[in-house]
Amino acid sequence: MPAVQRRHQGSYLTVNGPVQINIPPIIFSGAGAFDEAAPQAVRAGLKNVLVVSDPYLVEQGLPARMVDRCRQAGIEACVYGGVTPEPTDVNVEEGLALLNENGCEVVIAVGGGSSIDAGKAIAVMAANDGPLSAYAGYHRIPRPGVPLFAVPTTAGTGSEMTRVTVITDTRRNVKMMILDAHLLPAAAFVDYTLTLSMPRPLTANVGVDTLTHGIEAYVSRKNVTMTDALALSCVDLVGRHLVRAWKHPGDHEARGGMMEAASLGGMAFSNSSVCLVHGMSRPLGAVFHLPHGLSNSVLLPAVTRFSAPAAPERYAVLARKLGWAGEGDDACRACDLLIDGLRKLNDTVEIPGLRDCGISKAALTGALDKMADDALASGSPQNNPRVPTADEIKSLYLEAY
Repeated sequence: MPAVQRRHQGSYLTVNGPVQINIPPIIFSGAGAFDEAAPQAVRAGLKNVLVVSDPYLVEQGLPARMVDRCRQAGIEACVYGGVTPEPTDVNVEEGLALLNENGCEVVIAVGGGSSIDAGKAIAVMAANDGPLSAYAGYHRIPRPGVPLFAVPTTAGTGSEMTRVTVITDTRRNVKMMILDAHLLPAAAFVDYTLTLSMPRPLTANVGVDTLTHGIEAYVSRKNVTMTDALALSCVDLVGRHLVRAWKHPGDHEARGGMMEAASLGGMAFSNSSVCLVHGMSRPLGAVFHLPHGLSNSVLLPAVTRFSAPAAPERYAVLARKLGWAGEGDDACRACDLLIDGLRKLNDTVEIPGLRDCGISKAALTGALDKMADDALASGSPQNNPRVPTADEIKSLYLEAY
């Protein structure tokens, strides 16, 4: 079998065999996609739904709206609405108990990345023995679960397009990254109108998170031509729409652009990989309970400064795609403009530094050893153009402070 050549920074990585690309087999995109979930369940012959969501959306009535759509279509439905901002194994256990109690045949996750990640784990654990921690890492889930329908309400994580879930192991206080094809949603319903009510801080956090997905998928050591196209489309859309969506929450074009960017970013990184930002973000969220999007956003400028010298041509392409560098700027200059642009973007959309996230310098310093070890253990930093040491990771946390 001929080897596949993966181009990276002007060199080639040799990979045995073909490249596998995984995306949901069914995608509804655009205004009104929310209302297609129940009819799709009917078409699939599914008659009992568990809607998974979070307390805020329960209060806002969105899961109840999905239940109404299901019942109008002749489907039974119940709601697990207890997903926390950083989903835990406890959330999964609670949701799974409700699924089993009610004989649910499909999970419809309505919410941001937390609800979708929890929904994925609940769906696969319906057909696999516990504990969930046994499946942490890559390709360890033996059997497919019940179908998962993903309905994102934030333009950020892209989880509706990925075969990845991140769940906190409360016993070890570690975020578990689980990647497996059995986690891929059976269908995604990407309705940008669900994001029109997002407050500015959330728009900023998930928007820069989306940009992080595009950037890391493009510079990853596992990038391929197809993921490059998806990643660059994601970055381009963020560059054109994030600040508009943040300044003008009711701008349908900007909200639609960011929702599309989030989905494209999810497709890209799920089939390429994330890198150092995500590797460092997960421990930061686990130890200090920062939302995932905010953790990524805070770290992105510092990690880009560290990484760019190892892949200047790639980072230069990103700077030009964002409109922060021109064709006349050489790679070195373009990288400088990218790093400066990322800092300015965070300032514009009011992303705080770590010092403004309720974390004391003493607490951060005390957690550095654990966070650096956990970051490296996740495997994501090894996909970075420049692979860090534990000491370099500690310095980057302090730089982001």
